[in-house]
Amino acid sequence: MGTNVKLFWLLAGTFLVLGGIYTVWTLADNGWTQPEWVGVLAICLSGVLAAFIAFYLGRVLSSQGGELPEDRLDANIDDGDPELGHFSPWSWWPLVLGAACAITVLGLAIGPWISFIGVALLLVSIVGWVYEYYRGYFAR
Repeated sequence: MGTNVKLFWLLAGTFLVLGGIYTVWTLADNGWTQPEWVGVLAICLSGVLAAFIAFYLGRVLSSQGGELPEDRLDANIDDGDPELGHFSPWSWWPLVLGAACAITVLGLAIGPWISFIGVALLLVSIVGWVYEYYRGYFAR
């Protein structure tokens, strides 16, 4: 993961430098009046996104104690942490959440009234997924 952090920081710096070069280039091409904003924003925001990912991965790496077994060449498979998290094996809520997101985006593309239905389904599915283990058969 340490290599990933370095690569994303390198990518962020590259995008930000290229964003500056592209801004100057489009200003010079348009007679120093106005740059081509779509390209400038796309390249610069790609650099910002890469910086966000690098920062997040760096924080995760430092919270896990620095070097992970996956980063060492002499590590065995058994050195890694076997617990990767808790996943609901028979949960239907992620499917409902995905459908609600699709309906919401479809509403943005077709008609705003469909988005209201999608947002309502989105809220219901998020609440259902979060509180899945607090009711019914799996209640604790």
